Amino acid sequence: MTQQAAQYRTIWISDVHLGTRGCKAEFLLDFLRRNDADTIYLAGDIVDGWRLRRSWYWPQSHNDIVQEMLRKVRAGTRIIYVPGNHDEWLREYANSRFGGVEVTTEAVHVTADGRRLLVMHGDWFDLIVKHARWLAVLGDHAYTLALWINNHFNRVRRLCGYDYWSLSAFLKLKVKNAVQYIGSFATALAEEARRRGLDGVICGHIHHAEIRDMNGVLYCNDGDWVESCTALVEHFDGRLAIINWAERRRLFDLLAAPKAAPRPLVAAEL
Repeated sequence: MTQQAAQYRTIWISDVHLGTRGCKAEFLLDFLRRNDADTIYLAGDIVDGWRLRRSWYWPQSHNDIVQEMLRKVRAGTRIIYVPGNHDEWLREYANSRFGGVEVTTEAVHVTADGRRLLVMHGDWFDLIVKHARWLAVLGDHAYTLALWINNHFNRVRRLCGYDYWSLSAFLKLKVKNAVQYIGSFATALAEEARRRGLDGVICGHIHHAEIRDMNGVLYCNDGDWVESCTALVEHFDGRLAIINWAERRRLFDLLAAPKAAPRPLVAAEL
């Protein structure tokens, strides 16, 4: 690495969807190279088995992410993989290790300031995934189309000199039913943490990053790497924060951009 990585106590990422064209592999690889932690939780849907079963797509950039994860394990980082619905076959290997990566169906993380947080993907509390798998698959096809539009939209933005912006995430938050779904999902996860006597929950699944107090229970969602490019991090004093890597990259690019040379004076200005 060309510069020292930022250090955190813990990092959570989910919903990478390796194996799909919508995966922002370049953004995630950049994030992993610039950020380190004692522990990294992979909170589900890291690999998209649904899509890979239909058609194989695995470019070098996706393999680079896997290699970067394994490099971190070799360097001493503890990586815990909590599978989601798109990589649910890995739940059969709970309590196993692959290349030093631990696999478990869920975990309880204790922060530096003593809070006990349930870590899971969250699909078990999604009624559509749980009781209407066919509808979830249909929604996955519609979501793929939305991401295809989003990718082409951003390709045009880049040609025009603009930075990445998630059209699909913007549209999702503008739809009333989607907003209500996000709220009910968060309530269900927070109630599960409360039922278990825990201080909060950290999950993924719905591709909407946030940190929210739910009547005394902390609800955290780390977002995704197909729309918003976000992660949840824990500082060494226990503070939790959302990192939007698309915005961070934009800031890095601005700081690294060469400053324009002063315009020479012309005769009329002398």
